[in-house]
Amino acid sequence: LAKIHILKKQAGLDEDSYRDLVERETGARSAKGLSGAQHLKIISALDRLVPKSANPNRATGRFARKLQALWIAGFNLGVIHNRSDKAMIAFLRRQTGLDHHRFLQDAGDAEKAIDALKIWIRRSTGNDSLLRKDKDLPRAYNDFRFQICLHIWSELIAREAAPAANLTAYLTGRTGKDMPDSLSDREWIDLQNDLGKALRQSKRPDTPARKHAG
Repeated sequence: LAKIHILKKQAGLDEDSYRDLVERETGARSAKGLSGAQHLKIISALDRLVPKSANPNRATGRFARKLQALWIAGFNLGVIHNRSDKAMIAFLRRQTGLDHHRFLQDAGDAEKAIDALKIWIRRSTGNDSLLRKDKDLPRAYNDFRFQICLHIWSELIAREAAPAANLTAYLTGRTGKDMPDSLSDREWIDLQNDLGKALRQSKRPDTPARKHAG
């Protein structure tokens, strides 16, 4: 029944259209109380009405962008090694036991998937403060994008691979701005991706350490 209601929503059917479909497939006006075989007939009919993505391995749905942003954050933090939607969907299926149509479309199920990703990232980085908000901290430190960049920077410092003397100098050099609050969404994405690339590069065994004064 849960699958039927998800497909009904994805197909964009109003209540009368949905009941007409159920009656056409089973002779009843409601799926409640029907047999498993009748449910499968309804599911098959609804599935034919759901718009299909051009790429079946791409995540689409109400919560796809939020989950993708977290997945790419994990990739830049060095936790995730395959940044594809296919890998994300497979991971979240294992963690939540849910079909991807559910955690990409349903608010409650999406929250379970989001929490699963956050917990994994915190555990894998050893940073329990990541992706959390603390009202006692300045606004910048409650911005998940800044938290991610700050953690990657600490990793680069530990590996003597930081691309500038400090994070403020790096922000200024890359964007012309020295305050996190003034950065655009596009600048944040570019910074996270560039720092993630630097972190992955620093983990290669043939990469020499890079030192900066200050």
